[in-house]
Amino acid sequence: MDDDDTPTRKGSPAIKVRVLPEEKAMIEALAASVGESASSYLRLVGLGHQPRSMIDREQARELVRINGDLGRMGGLLKLWLTDDEKLDEFKPARMTRIIRGVLEKIEANQEELRAIVKTVLRARE
Repeated sequence: MDDDDTPTRKGSPAIKVRVLPEEKAMIEALAASVGESASSYLRLVGLGHQPRSMIDREQARELVRINGDLGRMGGLLKLWLTDDEKLDEFKPARMTRIIRGVLEKIEANQEELRAIVKTVLRARE
């Protein structure tokens, strides 16, 4: 067995801080908002670090929704391009319009996705 004398936080002395119940609740809420325990949050802030907030759950749901929309549209486009029997009933001009419409929707979703990502990244700064 190797006796490693590297200090750990678990074996280090604790700093006790007295706070009012409202202050405790606020510290715990702020810690939870950045995905840290209250102890870890106070240590980070006390050492001058700026805790990074986690992605807002609503923004994450939006990203998942948009990603799903893009996947469904890509799947439809792939189906149209690979299933020759279904394409027989469409004239080339109509198919071109349909494909362009799908591509425009995909591009619109990509723009929406970029805007949400920019919002998330700005919130983390």
